[in-house]
Amino acid sequence: MQRRQLLAALGAAPLAPFATLAHAQGGWPAQPIRWVVPYPPGGGTDVLARTVAEALRSELGQQIVVDNRPGASTNIGSQAVASARPDGYTVMSADNALLAYNEHLFSKLPFSPEKDFTYVAGLSRFPLALVVHPDFPARTLQDFLAHVRARPGEVNYASPGNGSPHHLAMEMFKHRTGTFLTHIPYRGAAPAMQDVMGGQVPCMFLDLAAGLPVIQSGKVRALAIGSAQRVPALPDLPTLAEAGVADSEVYAFQGVLAPAGLPAEVTTRLNAAVNQALKAPAVVQRMQAFGMEPLPGTPAQFRALARAEAKRWGPIIRATGVKLD
Repeated sequence: MQRRQLLAALGAAPLAPFATLAHAQGGWPAQPIRWVVPYPPGGGTDVLARTVAEALRSELGQQIVVDNRPGASTNIGSQAVASARPDGYTVMSADNALLAYNEHLFSKLPFSPEKDFTYVAGLSRFPLALVVHPDFPARTLQDFLAHVRARPGEVNYASPGNGSPHHLAMEMFKHRTGTFLTHIPYRGAAPAMQDVMGGQVPCMFLDLAAGLPVIQSGKVRALAIGSAQRVPALPDLPTLAEAGVADSEVYAFQGVLAPAGLPAEVTTRLNAAVNQALKAPAVVQRMQAFGMEPLPGTPAQFRALARAEAKRWGPIIRATGVKLD
């Protein structure tokens, strides 16, 4: 998307009315909280946000309204939050795209990931798995590499969109293995996954938050996982390193941001509420079922993780040549 088109799209996305309401005299929170998800419904980010939001409702005594704002590699939803009042009634899910990738993918952003947000809390980290349609003629990662090397550019791969963790995971994989696959971007993880299951596109990197059930059911076949160690939910699935592709750890991580200038007392209370929500039985069960690793901690710890990932991915993105403007 060209920068002019991006800015036009951002300008066309007004904030929900209750995001601009002033503090009630009774203290925070005195009204519903809007949780912006910068992806369509159905993907791992959306599933995690709705699961934690339900637990937060009990912790904070207010309704948490999930507001899906997809588009422009999360920049549309991110701009909506960066522009909101820092009153504690607008928060968002933030992942690798906003926190680690976009500053390297775009020549200029309409906001700063470091300066225009308050880092509130970590949520989760979950690895990405390379999956193929069951009819794809490869049962191991080495089979897959042999197949695509014999057909440079002929094998397509899906992703939830340009600049998504899934897209960049495959671009790094291509760079590490010297292969050439053609990217087919979708608007979200759910439609991309549906087309891989249906055989319209043969493969993709899929996050376990959305993909574990379809892997376990056999609707797609996983070839390798992008974690440092094997995951308990898929104990027989080798890591990329074990399968012969070194230095290729790929995972999605997520946390909660608010607009810059959020009062310290609100940040502290919201951080404590999120950390407590991550211990709720329903959240623990859902995260374990989807192979997620919880990321409780302080706002400073979440910020440190985000900046370390931005530093790690900068050279990788430059090496792959991926740009989004």
